[in-house]
Amino acid sequence: MGRTTSAPKQFIFSALLVRPIHNILVIKPRAIGDVLLSTVVLPNLRSAFPDARISFLTEKPAADIIYENPFVDNPIVFNPSKDSYVRLLFQLRRLRADLVFDLFCNPRTAQMTFATRAPIRVGYPFRGRAWAYNVHVRTRADRVHNTEFNLDALSCLEIPIVDRKLSFPLPDVRVAEYEQITHDLRSRKGPLIALNSSGTWETKRWGLEHFAALGDLLVERYDANIILLWGPGEENDVSTIQHTMKHPVVIAPGTNIGQLGALLANCDYTISNDSGPMHISAAVKTPTLGIFGPTNPLLQGPFHEGSKWVRLEELDCLACNLTSCDIGNVCMTRLSVDAVLNAFEKLMEKHS
Repeated sequence: MGRTTSAPKQFIFSALLVRPIHNILVIKPRAIGDVLLSTVVLPNLRSAFPDARISFLTEKPAADIIYENPFVDNPIVFNPSKDSYVRLLFQLRRLRADLVFDLFCNPRTAQMTFATRAPIRVGYPFRGRAWAYNVHVRTRADRVHNTEFNLDALSCLEIPIVDRKLSFPLPDVRVAEYEQITHDLRSRKGPLIALNSSGTWETKRWGLEHFAALGDLLVERYDANIILLWGPGEENDVSTIQHTMKHPVVIAPGTNIGQLGALLANCDYTISNDSGPMHISAAVKTPTLGIFGPTNPLLQGPFHEGSKWVRLEELDCLACNLTSCDIGNVCMTRLSVDAVLNAFEKLMEKHS
């Protein structure tokens, strides 16, 4: 059977009508949550170009999101601390990409995009990098959720948006493995609730003492089973929460991203700072409560209709996007345990 390479006839963008699309490259190097949110483009690209080869470039921390993704034919993982950037540029050139989407658009990914010499290079024309693209996407980053921001890159080429779900690999065998693990963690009759105190920015972190107090209240009110999530370098944080709590609590086993997804898929709820684990939890359809302050939940909130978010609405400095705070990070320090618990109880009511 012949290989279909032409774009669907409904595409208006002329370059897609006249040029066969054999190879597509998507660039999104980091961070874990952002890479996961960018996977929303993949099922749509596969639907539009069923026989094209789709490559996805990311950095090592997010690699597991791409390695087992059913829509990615060629995962490209770059480790900036070890790999040669020049060699990467030659590798991208050898792809002979017909269509490139830069969903990150910093100066370096603009260079990567241009280095492909692809005839169609799609990107957001932020300052100093518009030169790398010949298709400019009008950004709505300050108005729409990050998933829609990513889909705008397809929409500007009139590529039909047929699916708005994230694409997270979750093999049945892995889910079954963690179903047994989480079953063994349930010592109480109540729900299994994952608490995640991590965050890439210090300003996004609700206090460890807050998480400890919240965990105790969940045990006392709902006979909940609490599991504490952690990542590299966060062992001391979860140990602090465990020793601060009055009730026994379980620290999650060490996991990679794929295993974390399976673990969260077997939890009943997740309560998390704005972070990669929050987005993974939502992607595997576990009801998730996101705790927000310096970032905007309307733009970066958990992408799942069964999830919610909470923040201290009385402040006028919310969504500042600052990684350090001169006024004491009040959006997090003043967000009370009772406020988060009340938001969680509303989430529970939604799923009761």
